[in-house]
Formats: sequence, C-alpha cells, structure tokens
Amino acid sequence: MKLFLRFGNALVIILFLILVYIALDHFNYLPQKSYTDSDFNVDFIESNVDKDNDGVDDYSDILTGAKEFVSKKPKYKSSYYSGGYPTDDYYVCTDLIWYALKNAGYNFKELIDRDIEENIEDYDIDVQDKNIDFRRVRNILIFLDKWTESLTTDASDYENWQGGDIVVYENHIAIVSDKRNKKGISYIIHHDGYHKYEEDALDRKKIIGHYRFNLKLED
Repeated sequence: MKLFLRFGNALVIILFLILVYIALDHFNYLPQKSYTDSDFNVDFIESNVDKDNDGVDDYSDILTGAKEFVSKKPKYKSSYYSGGYPTDDYYVCTDLIWYALKNAGYNFKELIDRDIEENIEDYDIDVQDKNIDFRRVRNILIFLDKWTESLTTDASDYENWQGGDIVVYENHIAIVSDKRNKKGISYIIHHDGYHKYEEDALDRKKIIGHYRFNLKLED
C-alpha cells in the first residue's frame, strides 16, 4: 500500500511539473535562442521615406519606437480618455501603434480621424468619436488596408516579414520584431497585459492582416 501511495504521489508531482512546463512554454517564459535576419540571409528593406528627417528610414524608426514603448513596461487597462490619449500610464495593444508611428514622425490619430471623417462609410461605425476611434483594432485594420502596403499573412513565408511591419489579429495588434525563431519566423512586439512584450508569438493567433507602413496618401 505504501509503495502504491508513493507511486501515486510521484505521478501527481510529474503531472504537475508537466503542466507547469506547458504553461511556461505557452507564455514564452522558457529560455530560447533568438536569431536575426542575417542568420537566414534576409535583407532588411529600408523605407525610401524619412518622415521626421532624422536620418533613419521610417521602418527602422517604427521598430525603434515599438521597442521604446515596451521598454517602459506599460501597464494594461482599457479605458476611455477625453482627447484620446491615455493620461494615467495605462495602455492597450493599439497604443503601441500610434506611439511607434509617432517615433517615425506620423500623427496616426490625425491620419485616421481625417480618413474616418471623409470616408465614414468605409468604417463599421455610425458616429465618429475622435476620443477612441484611433485606438480600435477594427478601425486601424481598415485604415491600413486602404492606405498602406498589404503583405502575406503566412508566418512561415519568413522572407516577407521584417521588423517594423504591423500585424493584425481579430482582437489584437502588434509590431513585428527584428528577432526570429529557429525557423526564421519573426517575433512580435505587443502589449496584451499577460504575455511578454517581445516574444515568439507571430502565429499564435490567426493573422488577418500584415502591413508595411508605406503610406499612399498625402498628409
């Protein structure tokens, strides 16, 4: 009987450790090696635009802005703010986008507000609300689909993904990192409140949009 109990206890411990391992692996807390473009002979395509005239192309500026945003370790909370921008150091996933684009010299709120005002029929809204429209994934998706370069949604097509790209999911949005996993698939930089800010998670959810911010409109 004692031997049976010992075996049962050991089995419980083993199962518990397996569950802990699965959880750590799912949330990307286990140590893993990351790779770069050069490891897969992928050339980074620079933008031919330098919106803020800082000597750095837009795509690189967007990537740097995304990394700067998550380096602040933002806290997560979904709230409504008069004026649109968070005022209490709490952010959601979409705040990464306007912040990163600001680093490249773009006022994304102004761009999307203007497009909604002029083309509200293109958006799934009845009344424009400049306090929140630019922070909604569905609106950002429509804007990006209209005015930027749309690329593959196949994560395994790794040569066509690069740092600074924007990736959209059904209820989430992220910016592509310059890190890659052992298969060449890009990491993402994002803010969802419970996963790591930069991680191997590009294909964790269904991708519904992949864009490079090669703006087609005059601003």
